[in-house]
Amino acid sequence: MSFSPFKNESDAIAIGSLKIENREDRVAIYGSLQITRDRAGLADAKALKTLLEAIIKELESGSDLPLTVAAAESAVTVKNPFGLA
Repeated sequence: MSFSPFKNESDAIAIGSLKIENREDRVAIYGSLQITRDRAGLADAKALKTLLEAIIKELESGSDLPLTVAAAESAVTVKNPFGLA
């Protein structure tokens, strides 16, 4: 798995249906992941562990961490300029 947390605005990976998107100020994790009691489940669990360990390592390496990061802006709905519904 090639994913460097907080290093760019473009990396995105998936573990099952769990999506992980990289940003310079946050890592977004959304979706779902069922870890089954089989070899596939073990592989998914190890991939998730590796990802979380990389995120934690990067966070712990920064002595200049702010108390909080500003919340991501929500999408704004605008009127359709073409008059279509």
